[in-house]
Amino acid sequence: MDPVDLAIVGGGVIGALIAHEAVAAFPDARVAVLERGLIGQGASSRSAGVHFPRGATARVRSMSEHSHHVWERLATELDLPIREVDATVVSTGDADALSTTYLRLGDETAPADPARGWSAPPRGRAWTLHGCHYADVQGVAGRVLASLRDQVTVLEGTEVTELSSDGAYHRLTLGQGGELLARRVVLAPGPWLAHPAWADLVAPLGLRVKKVVATHLESAPAPDDPLTIFQDEDAFLLPLHGRGHFLFSYTCDRWDVAPDDVELALERSDLDDARAVLGRFAPDLAARCNSGRVFCDAYSPSREPVVAELRPGLVFAGAANGSGYRLAPAIAAETVAALDLTPTPNLSQPRQRQS
Repeated sequence: MDPVDLAIVGGGVIGALIAHEAVAAFPDARVAVLERGLIGQGASSRSAGVHFPRGATARVRSMSEHSHHVWERLATELDLPIREVDATVVSTGDADALSTTYLRLGDETAPADPARGWSAPPRGRAWTLHGCHYADVQGVAGRVLASLRDQVTVLEGTEVTELSSDGAYHRLTLGQGGELLARRVVLAPGPWLAHPAWADLVAPLGLRVKKVVATHLESAPAPDDPLTIFQDEDAFLLPLHGRGHFLFSYTCDRWDVAPDDVELALERSDLDDARAVLGRFAPDLAARCNSGRVFCDAYSPSREPVVAELRPGLVFAGAANGSGYRLAPAIAAETVAALDLTPTPNLSQPRQRQS
């Protein structure tokens, strides 16, 4: 394969959005996406795909706002599998405090709904939240890259086993044999931080991998059931209308797991923890937490996404702290801004290494 201007290692939603951003900013750049499985098959396939405009820091709020507008545009342009959903935020705080975190907080509403078996927490209040949706994230990643097939080379089933550089090019050794030379490389590996090809490069960033759990509730949502965000618990209840059940995501505090660990599975303690949190608001629903999905994500010390140059022309993009889908467009924009992708005329194969 001829050398490329940019090689993106990782074909999840972040990698797909980086490819989209790179082609939009540099239409003549030669771009390749390398994915060891199928596009969107890794962490993206387990994601709840929920988007709500919020951020605990000014940078994350700005990233959330940027991503909100990009998802609105791409949903229409590419007919992405995205569904808008009404939303409510439940908290014991006040509107002023929540407005610092949530970008589109609406009017106060009732925090309890006896007809649905909902109870309000002590001193609990609720507000509507605008601009929310959820998506089939694997489908989004696939459709974004499908729209770029005439501009981007997509290599599935292609593992990068070694990364090296001679100054002018980065050399990617491929698992099925052969090499790819790239002027610039982006690592978007999701939670696969410990891969031998880049573990030493990524280690100084101080990232950790945390287990992520979402339980599935055996209850069909009504068409007008909202996404409910429990701000104090850092949890949310999402009606998955297309699948015919609710999803409840809560904060699991198990760290330093590995994405390929066979023990990374739904445990009884996970269900017990989920029921304990949801039971404070909707006991009937909590009793229906009997299954779910488990995976993991990379987290940064600052709890902000990381876009960092590891060596000249080699950038890490990720550590989205469980918000990879929600912030993917903004992560992509920051990543491409960190790279000089102006194509080099007559890009040619450098001399091969002597054996």
